[in-house]
Amino acid sequence: MWFRRSPLPDDVRRALPLARGERILTSAELADDRWAVATTADLVVVGPGAQDVVTRRPWCDVDRGVFDPERSELSIEWVDAAPDTLLRLVDPERTPFPQTLRERVQWSVVLSETVAVPGGDVKVAVRRTADGRFFSQAVAGSGVDLDDPRVARVVDATESRVRGASGLPV
Repeated sequence: MWFRRSPLPDDVRRALPLARGERILTSAELADDRWAVATTADLVVVGPGAQDVVTRRPWCDVDRGVFDPERSELSIEWVDAAPDTLLRLVDPERTPFPQTLRERVQWSVVLSETVAVPGGDVKVAVRRTADGRFFSQAVAGSGVDLDDPRVARVVDATESRVRGASGLPV
């Protein structure tokens, strides 16, 4: 699919402090006068009038994103159970933002395994940071108590397995 890209306004670009080597991949104008920007390192949302950065999170903090093309809405779920971020795109046909979000999140997941535990599921993953470091994380589904010793045993064993398979120390 070919996109007719809208240029990122200069004031929005200036509101984005980029780390050395970080670059902007794509952006999307949002219905509430904000801008969503995908960089090589982070998902960034710049507030109305480019006054401030309201959200800046690394890709490895994104659990998943769901795009609803009928509503032009992108809903982002975070690994730390922070409230979902809802982005309503002005014109989704003018930006590859949803696809870029998917690609960056997939790039950050090195290895993932979902395990059934009392109360639901836990996703155990080895993720990659923007600078290439690997780390492991466990994301519990609703209703799962990670402090339950039965759950902890399964999660610990799964984490050891995925860490070992990815070359991380166990």
